Amino acid sequence: MAETIIQREDVRAKVAEIGQADILVGIPSYNNARSIGHVVRAVQAGLAKYFPDTKTVLVNSDGGSTDGTMDVVHDTTIDDFRSILFSHRVASFSKIAIPYHGIPGKGSAFRTIFQIARALNVKACAVVDSDLRSITPEWIELLIKPVMNDGYDYVAPLYHRHKYDGTITNSIVYPLTRALYGKKVRQPIGGDFGFSGKLAAFYLTKDVWETDVARYGIDIWMTTTAIANNFRVCQAFLGAKIHDAKDPGADLSAMLYQVVGATFGLMEEYAQSWKQVRTSEEVPVFGFQYEVGLEPVNVNIQRMIDKFTLGAQELAVVWEKILPGKTLDFLRRLAETSGDGFHMPDSLWVDIVYSFALAAHQNILNKEHLLKSVTPLYIGRTASFVIEAWESSGLEVEEKIENLCREYEKNKPSFSDRWE
Repeated sequence: MAETIIQREDVRAKVAEIGQADILVGIPSYNNARSIGHVVRAVQAGLAKYFPDTKTVLVNSDGGSTDGTMDVVHDTTIDDFRSILFSHRVASFSKIAIPYHGIPGKGSAFRTIFQIARALNVKACAVVDSDLRSITPEWIELLIKPVMNDGYDYVAPLYHRHKYDGTITNSIVYPLTRALYGKKVRQPIGGDFGFSGKLAAFYLTKDVWETDVARYGIDIWMTTTAIANNFRVCQAFLGAKIHDAKDPGADLSAMLYQVVGATFGLMEEYAQSWKQVRTSEEVPVFGFQYEVGLEPVNVNIQRMIDKFTLGAQELAVVWEKILPGKTLDFLRRLAETSGDGFHMPDSLWVDIVYSFALAAHQNILNKEHLLKSVTPLYIGRTASFVIEAWESSGLEVEEKIENLCREYEKNKPSFSDRWE
């Protein structure tokens, strides 16, 4: 496999033709012909409207689509800019649509984007998902201007989401990342990011491209790497992220395995960094925040409780190697509970997550077995949260998540001591 995508003759020729650019926007894709046209138009409109004096490039890094995704990217354009521009002058805009090489996955797609950004010596980059229905031209401004105008290196997205959407983020990734690294980045795995050319080049120096990061976990890897290496981090409010939301009680075991596995792996790499952190701090937010309409997320509470109960029966022997006795006793009692009485308190859930992180650190079990055995516990915690938040507003749910974050932070010192 070639070390860099730039070594390919067709890519080298295109890069040579462009020469240098100021801004690059990347769109990773795989069989997204139905949705990617809207994303391309929004990106092109955003670049034309908000960065009219800059040389810009759109890069579609494709995972081998068979539905004509790359053809849609090539063929999509805005024919008449008068509807979006006061001035009709549009600066240089180029498109590159290429299949990436390497391990299949979003991380490999991002690597291609980083490499082209470095070759073009761009100042600022953004990446956006290829299946977004809610993207607007303003997203491009919000993800890139903090880099271009204010010297930030990393712009994390901030969305309003349905209270039952993003439960892996809300219960594990956000509070754990915040407690460990001390930055309140609300959507560390949001999928749409802005970053400096300097940070893109730094990402390429990391030896992760033949690992699971190339397959998955790239979002949390990008966020954590930026924070732990002291790059300047901010957030951009993008409104609603409308996508095909999943029932939090559905089979999310693969995603959970990917994201939690990457998070635990980063804890190993940056242990000396997070062990120095004592408190968490706010991260600046760009963009006018407003209330948005959200698509409903359907949940099946009983199915979640049943999955937890089955896990408690089948995985008790595994959990005994990982969890404290009092936690196991509580889980056994909980498995005999149903309905509104089903409740997993914050303190217990935080103890479970930290215990699994320690077990991973100490190699108590095979990594895959360890991570997959947390799935029923996560589903049980989600069922408890859904019941607890049934009558709660979005603002009240955010306060519940804030309380969970404080519990993670309160228990971090003892976790850090046990890590040794």
